[in-house]
Amino acid sequence: MSAETTESTTSPTTSRSEQGKTTTFSNAPSKTATRGTTPTKRRTASTKRRTTPTTKRRTTPTTKRRTASALAPTGEQPRRSSGSLGTAKARWRYWSIMIGLIIASAAIALGLLAWDNPMPITDDGFWLIAQLRMKNLVVIAIVALCQAFATVAFQTVTNNRIITPSIMGFESLYVAIQTGAMYFVGVTAIVDLKGLVPFTVQLLLMVGLSLALYGWLLSGRYGNIAIMLLIGVVIGGGLGSIATFMQRTLTPSEFDVLAARLFGSVSNSDSSYLPVSIPLCLLACAAIYLMSSRLNVLALGRDTTSNLGLNHKFEMMKVLFFVSILMAVSVSMIGPMIFLGFLVAMLAYQFSDTYDHKYVLPMAALLGFVVLGGAYFVMKNLFYAEGVVSIIIEVIGGGAFLIVIMRKGRL
Repeated sequence: MSAETTESTTSPTTSRSEQGKTTTFSNAPSKTATRGTTPTKRRTASTKRRTTPTTKRRTTPTTKRRTASALAPTGEQPRRSSGSLGTAKARWRYWSIMIGLIIASAAIALGLLAWDNPMPITDDGFWLIAQLRMKNLVVIAIVALCQAFATVAFQTVTNNRIITPSIMGFESLYVAIQTGAMYFVGVTAIVDLKGLVPFTVQLLLMVGLSLALYGWLLSGRYGNIAIMLLIGVVIGGGLGSIATFMQRTLTPSEFDVLAARLFGSVSNSDSSYLPVSIPLCLLACAAIYLMSSRLNVLALGRDTTSNLGLNHKFEMMKVLFFVSILMAVSVSMIGPMIFLGFLVAMLAYQFSDTYDHKYVLPMAALLGFVVLGGAYFVMKNLFYAEGVVSIIIEVIGGGAFLIVIMRKGRL
């Protein structure tokens, strides 16, 4: 019996196979109890290992939030916003960029007025020269406002951030008018076209052509803005072809005088244009800015705009009317600037980083002044090109346009 007990104690497997489970359990109760309690301890340890990290992970954030709420002042709630600039970081970034642009604009304006001024600032002659230069500064500000507001509003209405209002043929009409005057009248036509009356007539022609297109192509039941844009491209191409044909029949001297007018240049403007251009620019820009909330809705598309209670076609016609006024003023004052609006709008979208036009439009206007004023300062004081700013802007803007196209139009 003692041998069996010893054998069962030392080799439970052998005793189980030789004598059975009953003998083994009856002769070694302590070992049986030990074997019976060991799995329970293992299960308890594994349960602790499983529950301890989970419990910590689940309770730690809650405890932190409760502790923070307990330490916070009574009645103070965490600030949350669902607006255009929803976080403090976004607001800080936007206003930092705006302040930087304001400082840059002030520096450019001061440089245009004071750079290479032979008189000391305390002398009256300094301010006389600065007053003469003030005309170009005002022209730059007007063109920057017109291009920025018109391009952003036009891209919102068309729901396309690649095209610009130039697609409607404003530049082509300007080139056709200047070339036609030179072709039919002669060199004296360039002098005759400078003045308030020719400027007003040119404005009326451009705005009338655009309104005729809008009224004809968007008033019907099946009015489509895509068809309007295509017809604008066709009209612009046709006017450009006619202008090219007339230019080939001009003498070299006449063509040389005409070519100076066909470049976008601040020197093309005249102080007599300002009494008409300043009120038109301010009224159109103010109207577009006051429509910022409606532009936010129009950016959602035709169906969403109609579901939200706005007349999509009527709102679109209003925006396009003000866009045509701004583009007519800009082109009539300094000439074609094809990529200025695109460059300014693209930078405004990137820097503002919001959909709200209440923030996009002011930044676009400041960017337009910095780009146009900086290009004018460089061309005038470094290259002595007397305000021919279209060269730099076309190079930079064309390069930016190609980059956007290579990125498949993603802005």
